[in-house]
Amino acid sequence: MVSKTAQRVKPFLAMEVMDEIQRLRQKADDVISFSVGEPDLPPPDCVKEACIQAIREDFTKYTHSQGLLELRQAICDHYAKRYGVSITPDRVLVTEGTSPALFLLFAVLLEAGDQVILTNPCYPCYPNTVRFFRGKPVFVPVREEEGFQYRTKDIQKKITKRTKGILINSPSNPTGHLISETTLREIASLKTTIISDEIYHGLVYQGRERSILEFTDNAFVLNGFSKAYAMTGFRLGYLIAPKKFIRPMQVLHQNFYISANSFVQRAGIAALKKGGADQEKMRQIFARRQQVMLEGVARLGLKVAKPPEGAFYVFANAKQFTNDSYRFAFDLLKKTHVGVTPGIDFGTRGEGFLRFSYAVPEKTIREGLRRVGDYLKKYG
Repeated sequence: MVSKTAQRVKPFLAMEVMDEIQRLRQKADDVISFSVGEPDLPPPDCVKEACIQAIREDFTKYTHSQGLLELRQAICDHYAKRYGVSITPDRVLVTEGTSPALFLLFAVLLEAGDQVILTNPCYPCYPNTVRFFRGKPVFVPVREEEGFQYRTKDIQKKITKRTKGILINSPSNPTGHLISETTLREIASLKTTIISDEIYHGLVYQGRERSILEFTDNAFVLNGFSKAYAMTGFRLGYLIAPKKFIRPMQVLHQNFYISANSFVQRAGIAALKKGGADQEKMRQIFARRQQVMLEGVARLGLKVAKPPEGAFYVFANAKQFTNDSYRFAFDLLKKTHVGVTPGIDFGTRGEGFLRFSYAVPEKTIREGLRRVGDYLKKYG
């Protein structure tokens, strides 16, 4: 029998679409993916060189289970420079991407029945991880016309004695929207632990991203190198946490992961210290692609009530074409070889939406949208 714990975890539909794309690509070379949030751009040269040099130097053994001190200090320096906040290396845990960081965070934060407040829609791995630890996701509906923004008064209504955290993601997956400074301040004042996923920081095109640490120390911050530095396959992330949680998470990390890859940590140091100019070039490329994607989906009759400020997603309302985004996405892929993520992946309030990733070249965006347009004319 499969454990009930495992059965609580639902499929990650973005990856289900990607798996099907990989299968199709074995037979055809015309498959286009708007499904997964993975930059097509290469990582900065300094990142690649640091990784290669580390291997040449045989820097390939286990590191400190909390991460290389030099990397943790570089993370602290980055947060001081970018956000004006002061943190110390003993508050940083380096992990194999942000997903293990999320896993470790909920492992030390939750007992059975404890609650975590989330938006609906949200990144699907959040509630799945909460459920894995027998916690309860508590959803706050957010509204398309308001840019899927939290309302603080709606959060307050959901807070109970079992609430262990409020999870925020700005810029957001799937919507790409920033949480306003005013709302961040209000959420920080609620005297509840904040879990802030800041993985899309560095990919903002209108406005400025703010770290929750600018407003409160009662917070966990998730971040990493996959998105802003195009280092998805490197699997390198980190967690900034209140000191009392670091040692318990470190112990779990020792048991379940040992340490992050040594030579990849060297690459992370290079990214933070030398990769700024390359990262800015990537940001500018994504900003141009965003406009191409937004203009393209509008021409198709798909609606975006409020343009996103960051990340590399457009969360488009397709309700005039479908009320079953799962069926629609897989039928679209089958008939046009264009993959998109069904909105239902992100929660009940995502139904009828489609998430388009523009982490692909402009030429590919235009061709993919042309095919989607032909599909809508024929089947819509």
